[in-house]
Amino acid sequence: MLKKATCDILDFKEYFESLLEGKKLYYCIVNPSARSGHGESLWSQLENRFKSENIRYKVVFTVGPGHALRVTKKLTSQDFPQDQLPLKLVVMGGDGTLNEVVSGIVDFDKVVVGYVPVGSSNDFARDLGLPKTPVELFDHILDGKVIRKLDLGKLTYNKKTKDLSRLHDDNIEDTRIFDVSAGIGFDAAVCEEALSSGTKNFLNKIGLGKLTYLTIAVRQILKADKIPCDIIIDDNEPIHLDHFLFVAAMIHHYEGGGFKFAPDADLTDGLFNMCIVGALPIARIFVALPLAYVGKHYWIKGIQHVTARKVTINTHIPMWVHTDGEVQVKSDSITLECLQQKLSLII
Repeated sequence: MLKKATCDILDFKEYFESLLEGKKLYYCIVNPSARSGHGESLWSQLENRFKSENIRYKVVFTVGPGHALRVTKKLTSQDFPQDQLPLKLVVMGGDGTLNEVVSGIVDFDKVVVGYVPVGSSNDFARDLGLPKTPVELFDHILDGKVIRKLDLGKLTYNKKTKDLSRLHDDNIEDTRIFDVSAGIGFDAAVCEEALSSGTKNFLNKIGLGKLTYLTIAVRQILKADKIPCDIIIDDNEPIHLDHFLFVAAMIHHYEGGGFKFAPDADLTDGLFNMCIVGALPIARIFVALPLAYVGKHYWIKGIQHVTARKVTINTHIPMWVHTDGEVQVKSDSITLECLQQKLSLII
């Protein structure tokens, strides 16, 4: 059993000691329960590499919603001298763990991130061409020479309700950073149910975790609210929809365990690819879902695609909102801004 660490383990005194000795120090944030415990076994492999190569490291094992965010914020708010940066931060978990880490980074210019995907969906990793085996991925992270600059998104809750998700952070801030996508409506409702789904846990155990979102999506379609909304793209005149299913601001191509909602997305251009879905008849939705897996859904009437640097979405009633599949609260007004090439990723 892994010993659960607290934020206090990230005392940076040892960082300076390691620099004086000419040694690297890696800060690791690990979700040991990712993919039904697979995170724990992968961490053991990486830890063995650290020990065998005499590389110094500090590790925190996350214990619940918001923990990775708090740890990252505490670490990256420390006053490290400029010539002793960047911090090397290794994240091992799913899209949700990575979302908390990027939301907690205080200054992106002072941090480089290595990522080991261990989630059930891993939408962030799909576009990146990461090494196929853990050994190769560890080699890249420990080498640390190839850095890719990627866009991030910033979501601001203009309003928040008292409706909280089943798994939420105790402190819900007005802004949230995201690295894959953010959305309001149906896709967020699917994510909210998946967060505490027994189906997800079962499918993870038999290696079919990606089916979680599809099975929940089918169920949510039958009860999804179709309400009016106004979408303001780059401060232009609002686009009004009498009814909508969901709106997603995409940085990467995929969300929800492999739905290719943004086939033309560029991870570095400073633009969201917006997937805007109106009130489709049930039959048309069931046609669109499999097409969305291969990015061929935009020919269907009622599904729109636009690009934008900034988007404000106002809905008639509060709806669930997600960032990278993490759902905290309902809102009827959010603003999304694309932050160009903000994240430094070891790849």
